Amino acid sequence: MNSLIRKVWGSVTNRSGSSSGSDRISNPNPTLEYDRFLQMMYIQTSSTGEFDRIPIDILMQILRILGPRESARLRAVCKSWKFLVSDNRLWIYFLQNQPEQWDSIFFSETHLRSGFPLQAFPTQMHDLSYMHIYGQRVEVPGALIIDGGSGYCKYGWSKYNSPSGRSATFLEFGNIESPMPSRLRHFFSTICNRMQVRTSTQPIVVSIPLCHYDDTESARGSRKQLKDAIYSTLFDMNVPAVCAINQATLALFAARRISGIVVNVGFHQTSVVPILYGKVMHKVGVEVVGMGALKLTGFLKDRMQQNNIAFDSLYTVRTLKENLCYVALDYEAELAKNTQASFAVSSNSWFTLSKERFQTGEILFQPRMAGVQAMGLHQAVALCMDHCHDAELTGDDNWYRTVVLAGGSACLPGLAARLEKELYGLLPKPMCSGIRVIPPPNGTDSAWFGAKLVSSLSTFPTSWCITKKQYRGLSKRKLTW
Repeated sequence: MNSLIRKVWGSVTNRSGSSSGSDRISNPNPTLEYDRFLQMMYIQTSSTGEFDRIPIDILMQILRILGPRESARLRAVCKSWKFLVSDNRLWIYFLQNQPEQWDSIFFSETHLRSGFPLQAFPTQMHDLSYMHIYGQRVEVPGALIIDGGSGYCKYGWSKYNSPSGRSATFLEFGNIESPMPSRLRHFFSTICNRMQVRTSTQPIVVSIPLCHYDDTESARGSRKQLKDAIYSTLFDMNVPAVCAINQATLALFAARRISGIVVNVGFHQTSVVPILYGKVMHKVGVEVVGMGALKLTGFLKDRMQQNNIAFDSLYTVRTLKENLCYVALDYEAELAKNTQASFAVSSNSWFTLSKERFQTGEILFQPRMAGVQAMGLHQAVALCMDHCHDAELTGDDNWYRTVVLAGGSACLPGLAARLEKELYGLLPKPMCSGIRVIPPPNGTDSAWFGAKLVSSLSTFPTSWCITKKQYRGLSKRKLTW
């Protein structure tokens, strides 16, 4: 070990005088500076052997070059090395160099590590040992993530950077007249076969599509029945641990929030979901607008037919919607502009659209354009905010002023800016102060990435999953996740 450190020391001393700001942990805070002060005081009153003459900053650079595995081995040398290696700044540096974004790691480990119910106040940075967190994250077994979806399902391994496949959602999978347990078993078996995994080897994280929105006894019973069916089906398939969370909550986690309003533009309809500390506030009210991705695609199809634009399939229309359509910040002003643009769906089929490009997204705000008698998206969100304000669920009124968009059609360019503008014009000034609308943080896969955050936690699967034995003990009580 000494010879290895001497080699590293030789390379570091040549550049020690010119270390750049990029070598340091970004955004230092008083807690880390105080920890560093304690570390220096400790080192000065103890000994690291022949390395006492090396400045602490240089020792930290040596440890960074050695890497996490070799640095951890140095803890066994003596108490001084153990104290030095345990420095949070070192392990934050190692975590910052992981494939996952540091902001996501920091959010999940400070807000989600304790599991559900979430804490109102996040774990403070100085209360965590990032060395232990790093080691635990390396040992996390990973999970199979299945994002139920309202139009189609996305699935993949939590260690992957994105979903590896798609299929019909389990609400529409197979024979829809079959009992739900048999459909679920067929669905989960198909996904596991495609992933080539045995159900008995890995935990499974399932995102549940938004349905049964009301707070009536019937709706509560339906939500519990669906969740119970998911758990019982997977445990019958010998899955060791299961975590089932609704899509809106996972989309909120992907945006690195635990409270806010999620606007999910689903396949058939759009839901406006208030969430406080990770829990859907059904008592406040989930607003539903009868406009979804299918309606947007149908509207564009009708406009293309009216303008004699020939196409061979609905796939062509959907592709044009995803690549050419957008939401205008000012609809009336946009009508006067030249908005013509073209896109090639295939090598020999070019399509040119003009006003259809922004009129398609406009029906979210003016449903009557599509022949739908419903309130606009901005009106539904404003109504939800008004209910949240009146409910006075917490002393902090800012929790509902963060709006997170989710769903494939929520990725339309300009939607976040337009919704934010409309809310500022619709709500009274005291309520609209500080409103922020966040576009889908991971495009169409926000819920999947929210599940990835959960399944990558240092405390996973213990903190978020239920085992078969635990489920049997909870079967007579309501599952609140």
